[in-house]
Amino acid sequence: MEKSNKISAKNWAIIWIAGLAGQLCWNIENQWFNTFVYAKVAPDPGIITWMVAVSAIVTTLSTFISGTGSDRLGKRKPFIVIGYILWGVFTIVFGTIEFLPKNNLMVAATMVVAADAIMSFFGSLGNDAGFNPWTTDISNENNRGGLGAVVAVQPVLATIVGSVLGGMIISALGYFAFFVIMGSFVILVGVFTGFVLKDSPDLKPSVDPKGYFHQFAQAFNFKLLAKNKMLLLVLCVFAMFFISFNVYFPHLINYFIYTRGYDEGISGILLGIGLVVAIPFTLIAGKFINKKKYVPVVAIALIGNIVGLFLMVLSHFVGSGDFINKFVIVIGIIFVGGGYMVIYQSLMMWCKNLYPEEQRGQLEGVRLFFYVCVPMVLGPAIANPVIKNLGKAITLYYDGVGVPGYTPSKELFYVAAAVAALTFIPLFFAYLQEKKERMLPENQINE
Repeated sequence: MEKSNKISAKNWAIIWIAGLAGQLCWNIENQWFNTFVYAKVAPDPGIITWMVAVSAIVTTLSTFISGTGSDRLGKRKPFIVIGYILWGVFTIVFGTIEFLPKNNLMVAATMVVAADAIMSFFGSLGNDAGFNPWTTDISNENNRGGLGAVVAVQPVLATIVGSVLGGMIISALGYFAFFVIMGSFVILVGVFTGFVLKDSPDLKPSVDPKGYFHQFAQAFNFKLLAKNKMLLLVLCVFAMFFISFNVYFPHLINYFIYTRGYDEGISGILLGIGLVVAIPFTLIAGKFINKKKYVPVVAIALIGNIVGLFLMVLSHFVGSGDFINKFVIVIGIIFVGGGYMVIYQSLMMWCKNLYPEEQRGQLEGVRLFFYVCVPMVLGPAIANPVIKNLGKAITLYYDGVGVPGYTPSKELFYVAAAVAALTFIPLFFAYLQEKKERMLPENQINE
C-alpha cells in the first residue's frame, strides 16, 4: 500500500514530543554529564574520554540488538515505551553518584562511566532502535525532507533548552535536582507514547528463518553493506564528520566555563543565540534535500562548519569578555551549528532513503556504528592529548581536597577543522557513485 505524502497531525505531535524529549536527554548526557565530571569528580578529560567512548559502544550494541528485535517482531512501540521510561529512570540514577564518597578517584570515575553506559543502553533502545525506525516507517521519499528539517532542528532546540534551562536549574537547585526533573520528564513521555503511538500498518515482521542471532550477525556482515556502495559511502561521510564534531563538542561547555570564564547561564545564552539564528538554514536545505541534492548541500554546510571552527579560535584574539569577543563567538556558533544541523539533516535523510524496507531497524544500528560508535571513540581520544598537552593546568577542590587537571584549549577547534576537512574525501567518492548510478539502469546499480 502506498503511503500518503502527508504525515498525520497526531504523528507530527509524537515526532515533536518524543523526538525532542529524546534529544534533550542526549543533550544532558553529551553536555551536562561532562560538566558534572569536572564539577563533582575531577577536572580530568580522560574520564570524559572513557565515558563518551564506553557509552557510544553500548549505544551501538543496544541499537543492533534492539533494532534486530524490532525488525523481527514488526513492532517499534514496545521498544519506544520501555526504552524511554527506563531512560528517564537511569538519568535520575546517574545523579545519585553525586552523593557517593569521592576519596577514591578510580571508583568514582568507574561509577560515572558505568551509570552513563546503562542510561545509554536504554536511551538507544527507545530512541535509536525504536523511535528513529518508526519515523522512517511512517514517512516516504516525498516527505522526508521536511521530516529531516524537524529531525535536524530538534538536537539544536534540545541544546538551547538544555543549556539555558539546565544552567538555571543547576545554579539554583544543583545537579541532582536537574537530573531528577529531566529524568521524570522523559519517563512521562514514555508513558505518553504508550497511549498514543501506533506502529505503521505497512510494517511487517522481517524474520530470518535461521534465527535471531543469524539475523543479528547480518548487521556485522560488511560484505552485505559493501553491496550497497552508496550507503557505505554516506556512512563514511557520517563517521568522518562526527569524529570532528566529537573532538570539541563533549568539552564545549567546560571550555566556556573553565577556559573562557563564563558561567553556565552565559554559556547557554551564547549557544542559544547562535543556534536559534542558524535554524532557518535547515528549512532552506530541506527544499534541496527533497530534490535529493545531497552532495552540494553537505559540501556547502561543511565549508560553513569549518569557517565557524576557525571563528571560535579567532574569538581568543579580539578581546576577553567584551561585546566583540562574545559577538565573534556567537557568529562562530552560527556557522558551526548551522553546518552541523544541515549535514546531520542531509545525511539522515540520505541514509533513510537507502535503507531496504525489511532492515530499517537493523540498519539504524549500522548507522549508529558510523555515526556514534566510531566518532565518539576516536573524537575524544584525539581531544584528550590535545587538552593535556595544550590546555591550562588547573586545580579544583572537592570537599576541601584539591584535584589537578586541565582546561579544554582553543587548539581543539584547529584539530576539529582539520578532521572536518577530511570529510570531503568520502563525500567526493559519494558524488562519483551518485553520478555513476544516474547513468546505470536500476538493476545494474552496485553490481
